[in-house]
Amino acid sequence: MKKLFLAMLALSMLMACHSNQSNSNLTSANGEATTANAGDGPVMKFDKETHDFGKIKAGDKVTYEFKFTNTGKSPLIISDAVASCGCTKPEWPKTPIKPGENAAIKVTFNSAGKVGLQDKQITITANTNPAQNLVHLIGEVEMAK
Repeated sequence: MKKLFLAMLALSMLMACHSNQSNSNLTSANGEATTANAGDGPVMKFDKETHDFGKIKAGDKVTYEFKFTNTGKSPLIISDAVASCGCTKPEWPKTPIKPGENAAIKVTFNSAGKVGLQDKQITITANTNPAQNLVHLIGEVEMAK
């Protein structure tokens, strides 16, 4: 019973900390306190969040560009993109994407040593809310004959 109480207390504190972070005050250039508005931030809107590369032979490499638009009101900055497997390599723009601008995340999948259905998840971390966006590269790798 004591462990349950402590777990509930820890969870409450975490939730309270999280809600305080989203409403934290920022200091403007002239020293005045302002409140961040999530509606004014960047928004990453993908044309497609999943791409099916179909059937390929083991050892083939496929590349796809996940195109997106910053539909928000401030510049979008991507800090990282990580694939769920070392066989998949994402490349992302290193410069800020202004509101209304388009860009792409290039993903290359190397099927060497892979056979069967594949679903590679790419997690993109940016200054968006939420901070992470997901895209998927799926398909099937057939044994080379």
